[in-house]
Amino acid sequence: MTDRIREFLRQRQDDGPCLVVDLDVVRDNYQAFAKALPDSRVFYAVKANPAPEVLSLLASMGSCFDTASVAEIEMALAAGATPDRISFGNTIKKERDVARAHALGVSLFAVDCQAEVEKIARAAPGAKVFCRILCDGAGAEWPLSRKFGCEPAMAVDVLEHAHRLGLSAHGISFHVGSQQRNTGAWDNALASAAAIFRECGDRGIALSMVNLGGGFPTKYLKKVPAVKAYGAAIFQGLRKHFGNRIPETIIEPGRGMVGNAGVIEAEVVLVSKKSESDEVRWVYLDIGKFGGLAETMDESIRYPIKTPRDGGKVGPCVLAGPTCDSADVLYEKQPYPLPFSLEIGDKVLIEGTGAYTSTYSSVAFNGFPPLKTYHI
Repeated sequence: MTDRIREFLRQRQDDGPCLVVDLDVVRDNYQAFAKALPDSRVFYAVKANPAPEVLSLLASMGSCFDTASVAEIEMALAAGATPDRISFGNTIKKERDVARAHALGVSLFAVDCQAEVEKIARAAPGAKVFCRILCDGAGAEWPLSRKFGCEPAMAVDVLEHAHRLGLSAHGISFHVGSQQRNTGAWDNALASAAAIFRECGDRGIALSMVNLGGGFPTKYLKKVPAVKAYGAAIFQGLRKHFGNRIPETIIEPGRGMVGNAGVIEAEVVLVSKKSESDEVRWVYLDIGKFGGLAETMDESIRYPIKTPRDGGKVGPCVLAGPTCDSADVLYEKQPYPLPFSLEIGDKVLIEGTGAYTSTYSSVAFNGFPPLKTYHI
């Protein structure tokens, strides 16, 4: 919560739940990343928050952009980025989308198998490709699945295939898991990347780039290390595994760039119990999983919640959204402590919601409109 957001909410006419993002915080975050890893290019992960205001600000500051679709590429270009500052970082792409990206001038593509390499060779001849490898994500609050990436041992063959098809085998990428609170999580992945560099070199293929991915956290209920701590740990890992021949590096912050810049204001719709003897209350808000809080799935992300009743006695609550879907429950396995005095109509502030909320919001599930967003 910043003074600017607080003042905006004070003057706002109530029209349902909303997300407010303070662009000054985004600006500060970008500068922190640039300072922590001065030799790395910052590729903002557009999917975290693709608002034109965010993209335009970052483009004006010199940021590059990691995109997952042609639509995101077009957003980045509209915001002022040039094609050489854009990566098509999704490993799962239709061939016609590769062709469209190539026609727009994008020449950097992610792959994780030979079939994807072949698409790019046909639709974007001569392009640069980097191969994503699997990473266990230990220490992350939102670990990634095996959906993206290949085993490190397979990556060399993928890159050699790209080289033989006339593409530029550019490098390796990995992702240590979203909301990664362990600054040392990059070490094992860097060791794998260095081994792949050596084996590719033995085959006559000179790789030149390591994409360090995202994973940089924002503060929710638990403390997280400062960005400079991640920068120091990553640089130490690069020196350890690559020696004096440190490759070009890029980073893809998303949550860490915009998460702490946003606050959602929501309203308590109902406070109830399931039985007279139940000690756990149910608190229903006018926003839930389908309104933008999808990352509460499996209670992985636990947002800080502030209420006007803070300071009094608290008790355990199941927190749920307003829709007629039994999956629309935010916190039940680990009930959320909220004031006993909380009442229907109270406004609550859900902090750290600048990332992965507005774009997760459904179009009109149960007739509820998408989450209103404001960037100030």
